[in-house]
Amino acid sequence: MSIKQNVTELLNELPSGVQLVAAAKTMDAAKVVEAIEAGIEIIGENYIQEAEAKYNIIGKRVKWHFIGHLQSNKVKKAVAIFDMIETVDSVEIASAINKRCIETGKVMPVLIEINSGAEEQKSGVLPEKAASVIKEISGLTGIKVMGLMTMGILAGEPEESRPCFVKTREIFERIKSLDLPGVEMKYLSMGMTNSYEVAIQEGANIVRIGSKIFGQRKV
Repeated sequence: MSIKQNVTELLNELPSGVQLVAAAKTMDAAKVVEAIEAGIEIIGENYIQEAEAKYNIIGKRVKWHFIGHLQSNKVKKAVAIFDMIETVDSVEIASAINKRCIETGKVMPVLIEINSGAEEQKSGVLPEKAASVIKEISGLTGIKVMGLMTMGILAGEPEESRPCFVKTREIFERIKSLDLPGVEMKYLSMGMTNSYEVAIQEGANIVRIGSKIFGQRKV
């Protein structure tokens, strides 16, 4: 099927209130434009350099979400390009984003990435540290915590990710109940092509889908 058909099918399938982020890693600008013309309103990018090249062509036609691991030396460009950073995983990176936002007069909506499977090879805040990290950064005026993000299990059966999604939703609800000043627990970003249906069942209202839109990536 074409990108247009894939997007149309997904947008018809997703429940009301669930936002679709087109994960465009390795996809050229022409394919991204095709997805936008089919109805995509949010583009997700993993790498700053790649995002910058597409942003220079596409611009503000859509919203841009950063969904990769952000290094501190890339913060300046990330703040210039993106409308949301979904992968804040430490007080240090939150502080770097905050500093740059204050310099440029911007408030950056962010999600806190949760390492819900406590996997050593993955970035993200460990579940038991989520509340303390969010409390620590809640007073930063250049960013606004808007919710949580998690990866789930990258391979395998969709059901294998369910415990990760359940745990992240429980953290989301717990932090929401704390009613922290400056924190608005609005978004729960969970699920990718192989697991988004399970993620939605467990409360996701942002899903990040790549290959189901663009086809399999070239390695």
